[in-house]
Amino acid sequence: MLDQIHLLAAVTVLGVLEQAYFFLQVIYARRVFGISPPKISGPPEFERIFRAQVNSSEYFPIFLALLWQAGLFFHQGLAAALGLLYLYARYCYFIGYRASSSERLAPIYFSTGVLWILIAASALGILHFFLSHYVGLNVLQLLTA
Repeated sequence: MLDQIHLLAAVTVLGVLEQAYFFLQVIYARRVFGISPPKISGPPEFERIFRAQVNSSEYFPIFLALLWQAGLFFHQGLAAALGLLYLYARYCYFIGYRASSSERLAPIYFSTGVLWILIAASALGILHFFLSHYVGLNVLQLLTA
């Protein structure tokens, strides 16, 4: 069983570490700009870092759900590779947004594209599962015949 999910687990841990890094960047920015919680506004430099962290946190549960669904129902290796691409794109998004709000656009579009691929893989995998288990129709056998 564990050999079927170890890549997904590794990408999940990397994602959690990335979220922690983003969170620590907000703490550091609060100290640099003298903004204590619960304030969330300040200089544009702080607000960009804060928004980048919040935006990344908002997408993280969606990413995790899609990563695991695609990995369990479609293919663990593909899902893990897409997960690594997504995490890299999110890192580029954070760094880009920290520098300038316009530099966040290419990475956010790329990471959204990766999410759409994970959605497609999840949907195809779940559809195949339902068809084979409840209808008795094995699509993979039909395609190879």
